[in-house]
Amino acid sequence: MYIPHTEADKKEMLRAIGAASFEDLVKQVPSKFLWPRLDLPQQSLDEAQAAARLSELSRKNCRPLSFLGAGAYERYTPAVVKAITSRTEFLTAYTPYQPEASQGTLQAIYEFQSTVCALYAMDCANASMYDGASSFAEAVRAAVRVTGRKKIVYAAGVNPQYMDTLKTYFAHSPEYSYVKVPMKDGGMDKTALAGLLEGAACLAVQTPNFLGLIEDMTGVSDAAKKAGALLVAAADPVSLGILTPPGEYGADFAVGEGQSLGLPLSYGGPYLGLFSCKKEHVRQMPGRICGMTKDKDGKRGFVLTLQAREQHIRRDKAASNICSNEALCALSATIYSALYGPEGLKELAEANSGAAAFAAEKLSAIKGCSLKFKSPFFNEFVLAVPGKAAALREKVLAVKGIDIGLPLTPLYPELGETLLVCATETKTEADILKLEAAIKEAI
Repeated sequence: MYIPHTEADKKEMLRAIGAASFEDLVKQVPSKFLWPRLDLPQQSLDEAQAAARLSELSRKNCRPLSFLGAGAYERYTPAVVKAITSRTEFLTAYTPYQPEASQGTLQAIYEFQSTVCALYAMDCANASMYDGASSFAEAVRAAVRVTGRKKIVYAAGVNPQYMDTLKTYFAHSPEYSYVKVPMKDGGMDKTALAGLLEGAACLAVQTPNFLGLIEDMTGVSDAAKKAGALLVAAADPVSLGILTPPGEYGADFAVGEGQSLGLPLSYGGPYLGLFSCKKEHVRQMPGRICGMTKDKDGKRGFVLTLQAREQHIRRDKAASNICSNEALCALSATIYSALYGPEGLKELAEANSGAAAFAAEKLSAIKGCSLKFKSPFFNEFVLAVPGKAAALREKVLAVKGIDIGLPLTPLYPELGETLLVCATETKTEADILKLEAAIKEAI
């Protein structure tokens, strides 16, 4: 292992910046997020010996049959996606500031934006963001800027991680308030909207929501508009193969997590933020937008357009401090979407819905288990289980090597002992029957 800095180098650098230790530099980070000290062998190993040791340790890893979802989904990615994105011109491309040298990258970004607009039925989309959570937070922030209001109303079914991210944007501004729309049968209680939306900047909704349930969006946009609020909608892009897109039920901003479009789970990233809006809000768009134009000879060309310079040089005055994009991830999503096309995406969504419905039927028939909600769901559902859900999960994982889902008690204690179970197109009938047998035996 090559470590360029000696202890003396480190001490000199710390002294120059006025820090007593490295721990001083990271003291603001909660200790639970800091890496533990690695238990490394005391003897020195050469490269070959270290590689052999790591290979030996890696054999202890196991890959469970997983039914986890909750915003990150195991999907099959066609081989051609990796084949194209592995080409060197894409792997080495940087921000396309010089259009004359970056036409390929700019066109790929333009196609990505067009794909997002088509999926969400919106007018404009940007050149991608970090992840679904940052897209959601930026959309709410844009609604705050447009309306000048500081009250944020959100459905109880919004991904809790999205709300955690949003609250970091206004962490030092106590005048902002967050009002939760209560849950009814797993979805948003629309009868409560009128009393909650008065003075609100926006109503933020997710469908399918964090519990996998499909929200009834009929009349929601009208209720928001009547109160002078904007509608921010988050949606899984694969679900839009069969569900109504946000633009068709009146969303002002539509966002989502693009990991489902050809990106592997990869231990938590990188992910891909999808962000789109109606044309009247295009200047509230964070990041950058690629546009199509003509050069002096009348030939088609691509350029960066509507990019706020403040994001680079006057960040305190910027609408957003995000000035990057997940270009390689966005390219993967574009290729994946183009391969499937509208009909293929519909079939993919139907396969997801069908797998989840089959799993729900089998698991809810187990003695002591039941579906928590009767509302329609997409590719995940809430299963009530007898006893402790977390203990059941650990038992099945240890004995059978199957991850049966996410225990919801820490996030939604009011739901009791429940699991969020997900089945995508990667789960066969045999896989689901294994899950059923394993839970039945453990109970």
